[in-house]
Amino acid sequence: MKNQYRSFYLLSVLVILLASVYPIYMGAAAFRSFLLNRIVLAEDYPKYIIPYTPICISLIAVVCLMPILYRIGKKHTLLISSVLGAVLFGVMELAFEQIPIVEFPFSSRQIPLQSWQLSLCAATPEVLRSIGKSIYAGNNPAFKVHFYLISLVIILTVINVVCGFMMMLKEQDYSKKKPLIVQLISAVVFVGLCILACFTAFYRNGTLNISSLSAILMSIFFVVFGVTFGVYFGCIFYQKSKWLSIAVPTVVSMATTIAMYAGELILTGGYLYRFGYGALCRPIGGIPFAAIDFIVIAVSGLLTCGLMLLLNRKKELPEQ
Repeated sequence: MKNQYRSFYLLSVLVILLASVYPIYMGAAAFRSFLLNRIVLAEDYPKYIIPYTPICISLIAVVCLMPILYRIGKKHTLLISSVLGAVLFGVMELAFEQIPIVEFPFSSRQIPLQSWQLSLCAATPEVLRSIGKSIYAGNNPAFKVHFYLISLVIILTVINVVCGFMMMLKEQDYSKKKPLIVQLISAVVFVGLCILACFTAFYRNGTLNISSLSAILMSIFFVVFGVTFGVYFGCIFYQKSKWLSIAVPTVVSMATTIAMYAGELILTGGYLYRFGYGALCRPIGGIPFAAIDFIVIAVSGLLTCGLMLLLNRKKELPEQ
């Protein structure tokens, strides 16, 4: 069993390192340019340093230290690891946000890195150029709310998977094996969607009226986002009372999806992307939400609730 524990640890480190190759390369390239020139030229700026390079640095550090953290924390290993991961991310994120971007080699205007990143949320630089818009946006720190939320979910869920399986193998307690597998699947799908968004911006065209493909991808992203964080709480409260093991993950899932919509509202100045022109896609009354948005939020909660019911169905849960 000790060999299984060691093998899983080494495999976890290897997977995290391999998954982090490109984000770490992006960060190293930008940081090298900054050290040499005190700026980063726009054409030399790799996509999405924020937030993925800080995420990867945080995860590499925590996963490598996991055996030590287990010796220190025992039953509190997940809490200690999660706090450490969040703190490391915050420090690295703030450091990278200080890097200035220059859009043209001979321009004297310097743009904060987070302003550059804001534009990439709206559409790819190629699209923005084609429609005659600047490929950077004015600095509005509030837009980073949803970036930070996405980062936190990725960090917490990945740490939960690695810590959960390592403790399971170390202590030979397989009671949480099923929810951890579900968490692993949801985290992989969510990270995959994040990578797709990095390189395609979900094919958004720089306007609020987006294509059907873009609408479908964004809806899936929002739903998976909520489910992933809901399952995180489902793992923590697995086989507890009905409220803790089923209701809490469901509520968290819907709240997370709503928070993502709130981040979108901040990003787009109080508007939401329109998924079409039918009755389902028109804003209701004086609010920016359309019926389709409420459906996306509900689907996120229902999927999480269904997963929790399936995971907890074999044991009669005590009433709280």
